[in-house]
Amino acid sequence: MEIALGFAIALAISLTGVGAGTMTTPLLILLLGISPPTAVGTALAFGAIVKVASVPVYAARRQVNLRVLGWLLVGGIPGVLVGSLALDRLKRGPHQGALYAVLGCLIAATAVYRLYRVFKPAPPRPDRDRVRLLPWFALPIGAEVGFSSAGAGALGSLLLLSMTPLTAVEVIGTDLCFGLGLAATGSIIQVGAGNYDGALLLKLVIGGLVGAITGSALAGRIAQRPLRVALLVVLIVLGCRLALHP
Repeated sequence: MEIALGFAIALAISLTGVGAGTMTTPLLILLLGISPPTAVGTALAFGAIVKVASVPVYAARRQVNLRVLGWLLVGGIPGVLVGSLALDRLKRGPHQGALYAVLGCLIAATAVYRLYRVFKPAPPRPDRDRVRLLPWFALPIGAEVGFSSAGAGALGSLLLLSMTPLTAVEVIGTDLCFGLGLAATGSIIQVGAGNYDGALLLKLVIGGLVGAITGSALAGRIAQRPLRVALLVVLIVLGCRLALHP
């Protein structure tokens, strides 16, 4: 079951571009009955491993803007620390219902936003480089990633499109590295706190590697837009179910 789940998640990521964190956390909680903190920690580690396989390709092609990436991480990494501490605080308190509600709402809201972006044209390129403002906007993105494992891909790409003159491929490469940095930082924190399942992570990675290879082979042969819309609708439903979890 876990290997098949890792395969399905990686396949969907390869075909639609929907982030690993947005998908993995609700599926682990609702399908496997994993606790929210363990699901978030495992999802962050899984997402970091998945991204590691892609980052060298963009780096070798010089499609990662290191200056912009640095400004993103200046705000994003402290945000991950804040989000991780908030998750740990709720885990230790008598507010498990609130934890499910917040996680579900964040995941559903992220999926709604990505669905909105599917039908809305990309924002116009900014007239000037506002890179020095990036840390202030990256901080809440990092907090969301640290708390729910979701949000870095969709929100990070919008931030880069709106505030920098990067090309489309540079946006993808830089945002991918940003997501890797946040996922790696968050996973280290959660693993240190014991919020992960090593055996489950291994099975997800095994299935994920096969799914990524399969998705790469199928890319371009399957219409991505209808598949992405369908997947995002499913994620909205999963987020709502998670928010209403007893």
